[in-house]
Amino acid sequence: MSEPRTVTDPADPCLGDYTDLTDVELRRRREPAEGLFIAEGEKVIRRAVDAGFRMRSMLLTPKWLDVMGDVIAATDAPVHVVEPALAEQVTGYHVHRGALASMERRPLPPAADLLPGARRVAVFEDIVDHANIGAAFRNAAALGVDAVLLTPRCADPFYRRSVKVSMGAVFQVPWTRLESWPVDIGTLRSAGFAVAALCLSDKAISLDELAARNDEKLALVFGTEGDGIAPRTLAAADDHVRIPMDAGVDSLNVAAASAVAFYATRPRNL
Repeated sequence: MSEPRTVTDPADPCLGDYTDLTDVELRRRREPAEGLFIAEGEKVIRRAVDAGFRMRSMLLTPKWLDVMGDVIAATDAPVHVVEPALAEQVTGYHVHRGALASMERRPLPPAADLLPGARRVAVFEDIVDHANIGAAFRNAAALGVDAVLLTPRCADPFYRRSVKVSMGAVFQVPWTRLESWPVDIGTLRSAGFAVAALCLSDKAISLDELAARNDEKLALVFGTEGDGIAPRTLAAADDHVRIPMDAGVDSLNVAAASAVAFYATRPRNL
């Protein structure tokens, strides 16, 4: 068990993992480079611990000491206790949940290691909004997606906002980054996956048609928020797929589209 320690100096080096959490560009560079991510809130911290991630430290306001008592008892990581005003000074925002933890990242596996045994995988191409990534992971966890693959420019699923929006689902679904997209479509195809790109192409089949095929192995590709899927990716995909819509609406937010597609194409035995 780690003995909680009260910290009163915002410049104390022990708080270094938690500084400037609202500086997105800084944290995007720093966290992967230093091998850490921030879990915010009791439920997310517990889910990270339950998923086997090693804790580097915790930052708690006093009222959370009892609530997190069992987590404290089970870790040897430092536990820093700070007043709410100091937490805000260090992090850059009002930490209304009162509990943060710095966790260690794990090395990402090769994409090929996630494919054996998988029936449904999602590929997100250049999704840059952290909330969309977090919501998409939560959809994947809820709707039976076996793995998530991200292209190199996708937002970080372990960025604090992504983790928060996903409610810790980013710890539940196996994922990795692809190294050479869309060349990596060949890896999916070699593993037996049909590759379906969600898009507004004139040659697109409907999502209902795709679902009716009940492919044994299916990879669903979703494009960036603005421009959609890149032309090279569309050219390499096996199918173009459109979600039927009414009332003159041509597309959904990518997170919403992923939920619809995951549900419609879930294996028949789910």
